[in-house]
Amino acid sequence: MPAGGVGAALIAGEMRAHPLRTLIGILAIAAGVAMGYAVQLINRAALNELSATVNSLMGNADIELRGPRAGFDEALYPRIARLPEVAAASPVVEVDARVAGRDESLKLLGVDVFRAGYVTPNLVGRVELTDRTNGASGTHGANGANGAHGANGANGAKATTLDLLDPDTVFLSPAALSWLALKPGDSLTVQVGLASVALRVAGVLPASGDAVRVGVMDIGAAQWRLQRLGTLERIDIKLKPGVDAEVFAHSLASRLPAGVAAVTPGDSAQRTSMLSRAYRANLNVLALVALFTGAFLVFTMQALAVLRRRAQFALLRAIGVTQRGVLWLVVSEGAVLGVLGAAAGLAIGFALAAAVLRYAGGDLGGGYFEGVQPRVHFDAMPAAIFFALGMAASVLGSLAPALEAAKARPARALKAGDEEAPAARLRTKRTVTAALLAIAAGVVTALLPPVAGLPVFGYVSIALLLLGGVLAMPALARAVFAVLPRSNHALPQLVLAQLANAPGRATIGLAGIVTSFSLMTAMAIMVSSFRVAVDDWLQLLLPAPLYLRASPGGDSAFLSPGDQAVIAATPGIARAEFLRATQISLDARLPPVSLLARPIDARNPAARLPLTTAPRVPQAGEPPPVWISEAAADLYGKHTGQRITLPLAGQRLPFTVAGVWRDYARQFGAIVIDASDYRRLTRDTRVSDAALWLDPGVAPAQAIARLRESVHGGQRLEFAQPGEIRAASLRIFDRSFAVTYLLEAVAVIIGLFGVGASFGSQALARTREFGMLRHIGVTRRQIAVMLAMEGALVALLGVLAGLTLGLSLAMVLVHVVNPQSFHWTMSVHMPWGLLAALASAVVVAAALTALLSSRAAMSVDAVRAVRDDW
Repeated sequence: MPAGGVGAALIAGEMRAHPLRTLIGILAIAAGVAMGYAVQLINRAALNELSATVNSLMGNADIELRGPRAGFDEALYPRIARLPEVAAASPVVEVDARVAGRDESLKLLGVDVFRAGYVTPNLVGRVELTDRTNGASGTHGANGANGAHGANGANGAKATTLDLLDPDTVFLSPAALSWLALKPGDSLTVQVGLASVALRVAGVLPASGDAVRVGVMDIGAAQWRLQRLGTLERIDIKLKPGVDAEVFAHSLASRLPAGVAAVTPGDSAQRTSMLSRAYRANLNVLALVALFTGAFLVFTMQALAVLRRRAQFALLRAIGVTQRGVLWLVVSEGAVLGVLGAAAGLAIGFALAAAVLRYAGGDLGGGYFEGVQPRVHFDAMPAAIFFALGMAASVLGSLAPALEAAKARPARALKAGDEEAPAARLRTKRTVTAALLAIAAGVVTALLPPVAGLPVFGYVSIALLLLGGVLAMPALARAVFAVLPRSNHALPQLVLAQLANAPGRATIGLAGIVTSFSLMTAMAIMVSSFRVAVDDWLQLLLPAPLYLRASPGGDSAFLSPGDQAVIAATPGIARAEFLRATQISLDARLPPVSLLARPIDARNPAARLPLTTAPRVPQAGEPPPVWISEAAADLYGKHTGQRITLPLAGQRLPFTVAGVWRDYARQFGAIVIDASDYRRLTRDTRVSDAALWLDPGVAPAQAIARLRESVHGGQRLEFAQPGEIRAASLRIFDRSFAVTYLLEAVAVIIGLFGVGASFGSQALARTREFGMLRHIGVTRRQIAVMLAMEGALVALLGVLAGLTLGLSLAMVLVHVVNPQSFHWTMSVHMPWGLLAALASAVVVAAALTALLSSRAAMSVDAVRAVRDDW
């Protein structure tokens, strides 16, 4: 006979009888679902907005020819425009310009309005026409039919369609106008070099997307005013009907200058998405970790509930309920928890995603989507997936206890003292063998390579190690509690005897402690190791006492050769080293690589770079040396001594890899070249940063004041000392791990909930034992002390096991997941103080939780508690 309607009544009755346990189970599942769904919604919203931005800026273009950050020769444009497959081509100048008074940059585009109207109409400005005499108004674009002119209400000057070609005008997108708090007729000031360039806002761009902060100028004006004469950054191409974009792009590759690549709109969106792919994947895995911990909590609660209700299930079996009926009864309880938890998690996740996008943006602390302000939208597919994951976690957590309840023999289960029999089966050789196999498999999978650039096997290794550690706990607990020395005092003796002779319930409660504390330990070690590595890295990279930068953001600001000469000759400056930072593309499928030109002593590069390998001293006749970051070495398969070809000044030039260095700032690679080699090969004399060594007795404040006075435009220079740069960098580091800390905290809270639920269930199952102790004279206070000691001992074992297991997980995170995700290596740094504090907090919390959770059981009248044994 199945449980049927009786089962539904029993489920409802159990939930009413233990509302706190039910609420904790629901919240455990809800927390994991909420975190995962929120991360998914935030990432999806940010990526959709970025995709909309790319589509808006590319308009109807089928192909985009994109060059390096420094641009390419504009002579390429007529050659491309005359190709028979090309219907229209639009040249574009693209500059990230610093706006006066702001640290963030504004993307300024220079376009030929007569060509852009065919390819990228969203980049053709609309002139605001207003007739103050009769109130008539309208807009006029490049291809409009209405030639009427009106008066500009802001300053009284005539606004005409010639403003599209005026070198002093700019057209801003609605998002840019809102961000800058400007309106047509106002002035926009940007920094070019160290000078200011004032532009009049002549109208609005029809560029779509709430986050498209862009301004458009006439291409000739942009090249002149932004000092980009003779260069372009991209060419947008519209193909003739019937021409395949992929085939055309492939055929065009051999005819393009070095560093210029043909990409489709899909390629551009994919490259943008790749910037944050590893970060998003790790956040999703952390969210699933919270769900995984919730599943262990459900397992703990259901296992202990099954032990407590063995007599109830035995009675059901005695009156005709089948084994399958009991199985479905327990699984259904877990399913109900899963449904309620998953539904609550989706609602909480949606609200959390909306709040994060509203107040913190879409970068989740990682800095990948700065300036993007997307809005959250309900997404049915991720909702269904995370709802199913929540259900699955709860059902799987209930499956093992359900199987145990179904297999129990009714006659034996109806007798008192049978609660230890199920737990004893967790300590069999089969379970120990499974634990060892899981751990061995975890070690092996940690050695496997990444899949599509993601540490899939690293995540699998962590799951297997965690599973093996939890499976090994029953046998470990039995062994440890059996060898603990006995005490001559009554209460400690009772505690040790209970744990040694009836450890089953305690070992079930250990699952939540071991799971949460091992994950907490692993994350703490990984974050601490990373933070210490970044701090050490910054100290080596910042040897000078003072640094200056032309601008905190964008690429429109720079130091000219004249500026550099004045800086080096300023009184109080003993030595100045200048840095040029730009970007080049080595593979059109990957984001660009940073190219850093700075003075490097080829015979002692370790004085300026944190090398991971022994440097190679250049040999006579070899190409010039470069030093590549770990990310560049991994992504492009290069190592010390190999040749590498770099696209510089429109040519593919050979270089020798003279060393590999650590770089924690650029995930997709950086290449350092000696500044003298860079200037000789490219004729590019602009720089963006300078490291300054001061004369003895000259304070940084004095040097800053003299530089601001001596350099024309010196008030726009940004200065910083090494300590300030390190502090700011570590603040950014902590911000990028903010969500990691949040997800870690959720897992820990869920684990502590599991401690409370397990000890509460144990206390309720031991009411007979407490009653007998009360009969022989043990007071309630003594029972409370005994329970607190049990909780502390069990938690201490769980903390020690979790610390050992967490260290193993940290090794996988530091040496497998992190290098495969971000291509960064580091040494392990143990945060002993933090771990000791966390361990103490967990042990104390477990003791208090055991005490508080047992108050109800201790309040039961002693006679009533043991009357079934009379």
